[in-house]
Amino acid sequence: MSNSPSVRDVKVFVPSKDIAVSLRFYEAVGWRCNWRVEGLAEIELAGKRLYLQDFYAKEWAENFMIYIDVDDADAWYVHLNRIVESGEFENIRVKPPQIESYGAIVTYAYDPCGVLLHFAQPFSEKDQGS
Repeated sequence: MSNSPSVRDVKVFVPSKDIAVSLRFYEAVGWRCNWRVEGLAEIELAGKRLYLQDFYAKEWAENFMIYIDVDDADAWYVHLNRIVESGEFENIRVKPPQIESYGAIVTYAYDPCGVLLHFAQPFSEKDQGS
C-alpha cells in the first residue's frame, strides 16, 4: 500500500518534427484531437490520451514507442497499410503482424518522425492451438 497522494491521469509527450503533419497522421490512424494550442495537442484513442508536441530530437523520437493493445493486429495492419499506400505522409511505414515471444501478435508502424507504434493483440497458448 502506498502513502503517495492520488493520481488522476498519466500522459506522455510524443515528439514530432511537424506537429500539423503528425496530427493529421494520428487522426488518420484513429486518434481524436481534443484540443490544440501552439506547439501542443492532446490526442485520444480508446479513452487514452497523450500529448503530441512540436519538439524533435532524432535519437529520442527513434527510440520512443507507444504500445496499443488491440483485438485484431491483422485488421490494424490492413488499416495502417492503406494509410501508407495513400502517399499522404512521408517516412511512415508498417510491418506485417508478427508473433512476439512475450505473447502477442504485433503490427509495427512508424509515425512521420520515427516513433514506433506497437499494435499488439495478446494471445494465450490456447489461442495458438497448444
